[in-house]
Amino acid sequence: MPKTAPAALLAVLLLLVVPALSGCDRGDAADGRPRVLATFTVLADIGQNVAGDRLTVESLTKPGAEIHGYEPTPADVRRAAKADLIIENGMNLEAWFGRFVADLDVPHVVASDGVEPIDIAAEAYAGKPNPHAWMSPRSAEIYVDNLVRAFSDLDPDGAAEFAANGEAYKEQLRAVRGELTDALGDLPAHQRALVTCEGAFSYLARDTGLTESYIWPVNAEAQATPAQMAGTIDFVRKNDVPAVFCESTVSDAPMRQIVSATDARFGGTLYVDSLSAAGGPVPTYLDLLRHDTELIVDGLTGDRR
Repeated sequence: MPKTAPAALLAVLLLLVVPALSGCDRGDAADGRPRVLATFTVLADIGQNVAGDRLTVESLTKPGAEIHGYEPTPADVRRAAKADLIIENGMNLEAWFGRFVADLDVPHVVASDGVEPIDIAAEAYAGKPNPHAWMSPRSAEIYVDNLVRAFSDLDPDGAAEFAANGEAYKEQLRAVRGELTDALGDLPAHQRALVTCEGAFSYLARDTGLTESYIWPVNAEAQATPAQMAGTIDFVRKNDVPAVFCESTVSDAPMRQIVSATDARFGGTLYVDSLSAAGGPVPTYLDLLRHDTELIVDGLTGDRR
């Protein structure tokens, strides 16, 4: 299970790496375009759609990486020091981010600024926002607007292109949002319970009228306690939930135990915190939304067994 990088270790990495990079030029990609570094693959894909051909947008983490407790490496620090802009999700998603950028002279933007947060429904996280706001296409439009502004500040000559790209991408988000609400809106009232490993679907559930339940609220060191397992089993039994799911960046073993203890079947792997590799099922953010919706509908209606 992922663990947060120790503050002392990260401080040592920065002391060793950052001074050595003080003379490095930014924006020195092979084609000369400014470099933008996003903390994870979903943000990088959204960012590239806004940037078009004017900027190079890369992800700090690889496809399949767990972002919550990611441990930055010396190579990550070197990449960040050479970037012209860094994008973070915010909302406490990247618990390590503040230490990571503390000694870097690189501007950064919080993609989720302005999103109306949904608090995590767990006593241990009282008052803290659920960070997975991008799982709502409506909220993702706010991400796009924030990136348009940040990219325009970075490259003023490209402001009109970024704005046009942003509007075109928001049109795609609205189309996908319509697909999601139509598909999930057709689910009968007794088939609207979405049970997952992590509580990462609060924003999607809000937008589509689903009832969300999960084993643990946020991917962290302590997962799948006996109390969490018992509570999820009880929910699945009481609500006669036909299928349960787990996310791609964590082990599905706890959810498999839920399946063994109930009449529910395992409905499949959902994607939230990471895209797949290019040849996988969700190489883009829009693919991620469509994949998850299809899997949820198929699982809850019994179309996929």
